[in-house]
Amino acid sequence: MSLILTFIVLGITIILFISNRIRGDLVAVMAILALVILEILTPQEALSGFSNSVVIMIAGLFVIGAGLMRTGLSGMAGKLLLKWSGNSELRLFILLLLIVAFVGSFMSNTGTVALMMPIVVSIALSIRVSPSKYLLPLSYIASMSGLMTLIASPPNLIVSQILADYGFEKLGFFTITPIGIIAAIVVILYLVIVRNKLLPNDNKGLVSGSSYILSPKKIVEEYHLDDKLFKIYVPLNSKIIGKTLAELKLPTKYNVYIMKIQKQAEGPKVFSSTYQEVAGPTSVIDPRDELYVQGEQEDVLKFIGEFNLILQELKKEESNDLVSKDIGVAEVLLTPQSRLIGKRVRAIGFREKYDVNIIGINRKGKYLTENIASQRLRFGDAILVQGTWEAIEFLSKETQDVVVVGQPREIAGHIAATGKAKIAALILLLMVGLMVFEVFDAVICVLIGAVLMIITGCLRNVDDAYDKMNFESIVLVAAMLPMATALEKTGGMTLLADGIIKLLGDYGAFGVLVGVYCLTIVFGQFISNSATAVLFAPIAMNAALTMDANPYTFMIAVAAASGMAFATPIASPTNSLVLTAGGYKFMDFVKIGVPLQFIMLIVMMIVIPLLFPL
Repeated sequence: MSLILTFIVLGITIILFISNRIRGDLVAVMAILALVILEILTPQEALSGFSNSVVIMIAGLFVIGAGLMRTGLSGMAGKLLLKWSGNSELRLFILLLLIVAFVGSFMSNTGTVALMMPIVVSIALSIRVSPSKYLLPLSYIASMSGLMTLIASPPNLIVSQILADYGFEKLGFFTITPIGIIAAIVVILYLVIVRNKLLPNDNKGLVSGSSYILSPKKIVEEYHLDDKLFKIYVPLNSKIIGKTLAELKLPTKYNVYIMKIQKQAEGPKVFSSTYQEVAGPTSVIDPRDELYVQGEQEDVLKFIGEFNLILQELKKEESNDLVSKDIGVAEVLLTPQSRLIGKRVRAIGFREKYDVNIIGINRKGKYLTENIASQRLRFGDAILVQGTWEAIEFLSKETQDVVVVGQPREIAGHIAATGKAKIAALILLLMVGLMVFEVFDAVICVLIGAVLMIITGCLRNVDDAYDKMNFESIVLVAAMLPMATALEKTGGMTLLADGIIKLLGDYGAFGVLVGVYCLTIVFGQFISNSATAVLFAPIAMNAALTMDANPYTFMIAVAAASGMAFATPIASPTNSLVLTAGGYKFMDFVKIGVPLQFIMLIVMMIVIPLLFPL
């Protein structure tokens, strides 16, 4: 009875996966809850997946991938494309696929596509070629790059762990690389041949490269803030010493804004140093402070004269530091129902409520930076605010009165990681080196890399790392792993393996291998590669052991088949990403993906047994 119930739960789970009406992680959690309620699994068995090293490793790899993106290390490859390709569109196409295959060897295929897609669209539009000719090949080669290294795809990690669970050695970092290289070459050749015949070549529904969102640096240029920034020294006899910015009310009285304060650290003179403080209402002015003040020259000189301050030379690099890893600027739009409409800036208490300064207003393309405090806000105004990135992030959660343009947390993360591409590269090399030479277990190597990405500043902070984790994938894998336990516990694994053997056993181990591969690839068109690998790896292992065949051959076949979701746009996140961006239809995937599936079936069934004899 338990076996029947397990298959019913499995069947319903697969149907829900295919229907795509309920999120995959929720379906997986519902499945393990059903198995516990039906007393097929104990609560401990049902939750065991969340402590599995594969799940921890996948989480760590999301952090690694985020660090590579944040620092711009992966993006550097895209910038070299046009330079290397010259005037040849074919060379550009091949170079693009080769670079994606390389980048995808060390980060998730979803992250690879998300990273490269804007670059690809921009390049395509710049050479007047439809991005639809590039985006679907981008998705396919990113999926295929999952066979390049152990960490490139969750199915690799899953089958490696299954091997360990059955007492075999785990896969090495480069064990499957020869297969990945052959597969990538075949896919690239196929795409080169069909790109002008099968790939769509129209611009309908495409993402435009002309969409324009102001970056912080661009905002500074648009509002000419660097032309209105002054550096002021606070001498020992200044009347401003000891006062808070809230007491001074500088925006109201002088129409100037203190952007940041360079303070002297306390201690013996020989050890003295400076540190930067973001100006806020509670900031206190101390002797020898250096104030970075924004405003019109006339207003700034009036402020200096009244408080016995000293104007200093502002260096170019100091002007560029107006936006940094700590300090940010952003544009804020008023909502139609905003309570701020019609009020003067000095009356709305923006600094007191949100700890940010209003330093400019974009009114129908005209940039207002004078007498801001006396301006009445109008609907349609874009307000320029300045403060810490944390304060701007807090403001972005306000939805009643204002809407922050862009994603401040994303922007802050990119700015904080600027200039750290070399560090990210060294961390990646260290992690790969530790794995290759098996200094530590693979999961420990990944965690070392993830922690180093955070503490070296390649990621802004731990919150930034968590933001980049795809928890849907993590929970999906963790919740689906106990399904294999249920199938094994009830005898389902043996039944499925025996069924394949009974059907194809007359053709020997090779026939069973083809059957396992085909069954895996069919299900892989409708459910995620992780869920597919979790379901079929144990079945393949049982089939291999029953046939007294090489389990590595069967496990690698499952890993390869799980990632080849070419025929539908729903199973692979990479296909989903390019579906709307490239203006594709469902049938575009069918007519391009199905022939590729048959080609890869033939190639894989030759290459895998050749490199890993049955």
